[in-house]
Amino acid sequence: MKEGKTTKAVLIGCRIHHDQKSASLFLHHHVQGVKRFVLGFVFLVLLVYNGAAVFYVHVPFFPAVNSPANFSSSSEGKPGLHREGKKEKPSLPFRIVSLHALSEALPITRFPSPVVPTTAAAATIKRHGRKGHSLKWHVGKAIRKLEPRRGPPESRSGPEFTARIRDFFRSSDCNPRFFMTLISPSLDSLGDREIFAVESLFRTHRNACLVIISNSMDSEPGRRLLKRFADRNFHIAAVKPNFAAAFKGTPAEIWFRDLKSGRVRPGDVSLAQNLSNLLRLALLYKFGGIYLDTDVVVLRSFTGLRNAIGAQTVDVETGKWSRLNNAVLVFDRSHPLVYKFIEEFATTFDGSKWGHNGPYLVSRVVERVEGNSSYNFTVLPPPAFYPVDWSRISGLFQGPRDRIQSSWVRRKLERIKKESFAVHLWNRQSRDVEIEDGSVMNRIMTEYCIFCNSSSS
Repeated sequence: MKEGKTTKAVLIGCRIHHDQKSASLFLHHHVQGVKRFVLGFVFLVLLVYNGAAVFYVHVPFFPAVNSPANFSSSSEGKPGLHREGKKEKPSLPFRIVSLHALSEALPITRFPSPVVPTTAAAATIKRHGRKGHSLKWHVGKAIRKLEPRRGPPESRSGPEFTARIRDFFRSSDCNPRFFMTLISPSLDSLGDREIFAVESLFRTHRNACLVIISNSMDSEPGRRLLKRFADRNFHIAAVKPNFAAAFKGTPAEIWFRDLKSGRVRPGDVSLAQNLSNLLRLALLYKFGGIYLDTDVVVLRSFTGLRNAIGAQTVDVETGKWSRLNNAVLVFDRSHPLVYKFIEEFATTFDGSKWGHNGPYLVSRVVERVEGNSSYNFTVLPPPAFYPVDWSRISGLFQGPRDRIQSSWVRRKLERIKKESFAVHLWNRQSRDVEIEDGSVMNRIMTEYCIFCNSSSS
């Protein structure tokens, strides 16, 4: 009897152990099933996302880069689709903001241009708005906004572009030669300060010639703005840009051709800004002279300057320049350093880095060739053109509040007039700053304006 009870207890224990093992196996299989389900779901999501990325490409409208530089730009509205009534117009895949540049040939060699990566996003921009267009189409549209679209065919031809500039210089019997660029489809970016910059140029260079490369200025409204200068016998002319003609015979010729064909991505920095950076170099290389941004106020004659570029900053320990700027350039025709600048632009162009094709470009090239006597150029210290850094430019616009500030304004003005050929106003930072009475800028404008006093000559 006792033996039977023991056998029964053993059987019950075995059953309990079997039930526990079965429950453990059931739980294990259940957990494995959940894992397989989760992994399968994640794989399905990744598959759907990958398919969407391959068959639908959206290139964003990049925002403006808020970085210190010597350019002024204005935004072009919000990203995505722009509504005009009931009609939707696709935005471009890169920035084409209005810009005013504040701003014979050596043998041509084939320079490799940065090409578009062979990805779906770079090759074709699909379904931007109601209709998809290639990168080539968008770049062409951007360039057509900046080059002349109206007027007689001869005003848009390459030979006419160079001939008009050359004939203007020959007929005017002037010295020195100045260039400015206003790469903008409208006159909205031309304000009182830009007009004053022109006034200061002629106040200090009565017999100078000024050519403004601008589609908007070479028009009836633009000519009306310039008429008051012509009425006082100042030598000034506006010429519509022709980029192909300007870049012909330089390394930029092939770069521009690749840009128009879609092989070069313009990037998210304003295309107008980068074209202005290149155009100023091409003009100086072909004609020689002085380039000024339209936010540069001239304080004294440039006559004694030749083949010079200005430093923007210097190393406080070594006293050596640390960055140059291209807002003011003074070079002879066909100068080898200018050719190097153009070559650097064509071979290292990057439309997504602010300043890469402008101030940083000239800094890179000069650093490489400095010390080579065959280039024959001078780097002027910051006070020459950039006496005030962009981060402190607003101080020149502030009027004095007390005797201490009045003394500072007086000493600052005296120092600038003694050391500087010109003052770069950094319009990107100072455009909206009001010029207060008694400020340094107020006193400069009073002294160097032409039209503020009808008796000025």
